[in-house]
Amino acid sequence: MQVFPRIAAVLAACGLTVVLTACDTFHLPRTGEPVVATTFTVLADIASNVAGGYVEVQSLTKPGAEIHGYEPTPGDIKRAAKADLILDNGMNLEAWFGQFVADLDAEHVTVSEGVASVPITSDAYAGRPNPHAWMSPLNVRTYVDNIVTAFSRLVPEHAAIFRANGDTYKQQLQQVHDELVADLATLPRRQRALVTCEGAFSYLARDAGLSEYYIWPVNAEQQATPQQITRVIEYVRDHEVPAVFCESTVSDAPMRRVVEATGARFGGVLYVDSLSAADGPVPTYLDLIRHDAETIAAALTGSRS
Repeated sequence: MQVFPRIAAVLAACGLTVVLTACDTFHLPRTGEPVVATTFTVLADIASNVAGGYVEVQSLTKPGAEIHGYEPTPGDIKRAAKADLILDNGMNLEAWFGQFVADLDAEHVTVSEGVASVPITSDAYAGRPNPHAWMSPLNVRTYVDNIVTAFSRLVPEHAAIFRANGDTYKQQLQQVHDELVADLATLPRRQRALVTCEGAFSYLARDAGLSEYYIWPVNAEQQATPQQITRVIEYVRDHEVPAVFCESTVSDAPMRRVVEATGARFGGVLYVDSLSAADGPVPTYLDLIRHDAETIAAALTGSRS
């Protein structure tokens, strides 16, 4: 079996047999339902709403993990090897994923297939699709349709249940979209600028009629150059942006420099690439969208300092 370098290093450290039996604990479903692995926690929650208990859904990455530059672990290899289906986001989000699944027997499905992408417009990523399509609940309806189709192929005897669960969840997605738009519609025109660390909010900004600005377009190993920070400082000053934000999976230190240089408030932590733990502020995808919309609206209107 050919394995790409990072995985090879892991296998060399533990030995393939050990990786699959002892390096991490993998719990097979006790009721014998198929196992579906997702690349990150947001997808796991969305898929679980479709599964209805007839499929066991597990995220390869844990809450709080940074998905863009993620390095697979022995446990990830083990879970993927045991899975009947693997779901990824696509749109170049999981840079590690293609080689990760190349030698696995499990089917894999890209859940963003069919979503109209918003292109990145700056830096080295210009012209590529912004991968954060799930930040629009309307886009997630397409994710759900793709998951329903994949689950129905996997467990055809429960296809009707998957369709019904998908329809119910899509109604909830429409509701949270309506709440998002209503929350952010209260912002005065001069305060409709969303400034963040990563350019992860193109789809949310589009849905809510906000202008988006950011320090770097996509989380990477090297980010927040002096030029990028200076550019954001100038934007915040020129547009009198009252508050700025950063995401939960990266350091907010660069944005704190923007705050110090401009006098804008730090509006709070937004969630994009990962859910929180079950007892945290965003244990589900719907909670994530509601949290972000409320945090943005409160900070930009001054009702949260």
